[in-house]
Amino acid sequence: MQQQEQPIRVRIPKPEENEILGIVEQMLGASRVRVRCMDGKTRLGRIPGKLKKRIWIREGDVVIVVPWEVQGDEKCDIVWRYTKTQVEWLTKHGYLNQLL
Repeated sequence: MQQQEQPIRVRIPKPEENEILGIVEQMLGASRVRVRCMDGKTRLGRIPGKLKKRIWIREGDVVIVVPWEVQGDEKCDIVWRYTKTQVEWLTKHGYLNQLL
């Protein structure tokens, strides 16, 4: 019997909510990471408490970040982490061309 392929649901960053794609470059400890964002800037990312124990973030993960209103060029919050299959979908559809 042939296995049916399930559709992949992928969350796309919303520009109107100031969301940007990024790649985690380094784990710094204390819920902080260094993120290389799609706009070419490297920011200090904070993992909020609601994601801290539910979603484990590692170096090389593709994430959605929201820059802070104050110090927006330096700091950001992480709001989403993509799985391996979602990253493959993003790459295939051209969302990660600038980042990788």
